[in-house]
Amino acid sequence: MNKHVLGTGLIALTVALLLSCGGGGGGGAVFAPGATGAGGNGAGPAPTAAAATNAAGDSGGGLGGIAADDASASTTTAASGGDDGSGGVGSGGTGVSTADATSVGAVDGAGSIIVNGLRYDTSRTTSNVQDAPAGLQLGMTARVTGPVSADFTSGIALRVDSAADLRGPLVSVDLQQGSFVVLGTTVTTDAATVWADAFGLAALPPGDTVQVWGLPGASGTLRATRVERHAQGALIVTGTVQGLDVAAQGFALGGLVVDFANLVRAGAVDVQTLANGTLVRVRADNVSQGRLVATSVELWYPVPRTEGTTVQVAGLVTEFAGLASLRVLGLEVDASAARITGGPADSIGNGVKVEVGGRMTNGILKASKLKLRHVPGTGGPASFDLIGTVGAFRSAADFRVKGQPIDASGAGVTYRNGTAANLGNGVKVHVHGSAVLNGVLTADLVEFQ
Repeated sequence: MNKHVLGTGLIALTVALLLSCGGGGGGGAVFAPGATGAGGNGAGPAPTAAAATNAAGDSGGGLGGIAADDASASTTTAASGGDDGSGGVGSGGTGVSTADATSVGAVDGAGSIIVNGLRYDTSRTTSNVQDAPAGLQLGMTARVTGPVSADFTSGIALRVDSAADLRGPLVSVDLQQGSFVVLGTTVTTDAATVWADAFGLAALPPGDTVQVWGLPGASGTLRATRVERHAQGALIVTGTVQGLDVAAQGFALGGLVVDFANLVRAGAVDVQTLANGTLVRVRADNVSQGRLVATSVELWYPVPRTEGTTVQVAGLVTEFAGLASLRVLGLEVDASAARITGGPADSIGNGVKVEVGGRMTNGILKASKLKLRHVPGTGGPASFDLIGTVGAFRSAADFRVKGQPIDASGAGVTYRNGTAANLGNGVKVHVHGSAVLNGVLTADLVEFQ
């Protein structure tokens, strides 16, 4: 990726995916009429005030959602103390480093926020959550910036940025392949896909407008981490820039042609900073005959390339040429010396979902760990964790933790340090589950704290 593409001031900690360094900035430069943007991934002017709250007209907001015990809360700065009432990660000698790190991926838990198994304290978090009025929810992609422990288990989120990755009408559904098509992008699903308001792909009829959070893979593809129905509105497409034509002021994104001429005329984008191979998020008001007239173009959760920066990312492997040379979310990775877990090393290849963490060296992520998350055709573990107090309790089949609905009534649920009879409002629990259907997490384990 060209470090001078689109320009942004960067810092990030991602809710479910990256670890790195950084320091103050937003979620990538937003180019909209009247905005300015130039410079590299590590520096550049901040997005405009309008873009900082919302790049597409959907109101941006604070963490809210699973990041707060009160499901209705949505603030730009979390209240002091840990969300779960414990004082927060890092307050009791957790070994959190002083250097900021960047994490990019999908939210797989709360208590305060858990991304790729890394639990962040959000007591000092500044956030920019777009396209989600209720705040962060399970499965939403995000970028988190802040210090983390050496073993990638705990950290302090100084900033969280999150936005939807795809929004538009559902064109077709392939139940056999577990995929669907929206705006020229083929969206694949797996066991870890969160279904916010449906019982899976079969419940989504073509023509419905859907909003998707996901991980970009090969050009024109996206692995869905969360899918929900959405009212018609601004279109969103995320993918890899291809076929950049500076003279025509356009580029290909999946099956569409993105026209950014309006942004050039408004002085909102410097065409010399665009490059093929860059991951971007594009917003537009409409599409006609496969042509999308962009109202904004932004880097998709840019990762700092600063030497020695700690980075953790989760995504699909592309351009695989062996463990020493592969890409994840467009980032070049050398995993030849990584500790590999979650499956055999010879299972790694294009299309495999992995989680990698390490340090940046000469622009390459030198991975110290690599975990397989999903291998096409064989599957992989799906895992969601919620740590907090029980609320809105009606029964073991109907209660909430961090605002997330939970069903812990199944015959196979394991209870530790108590039984289902001990559930009730205000009780502290750790809930583990492996699937979210119609917005409800099915619990496999409930542990009383």
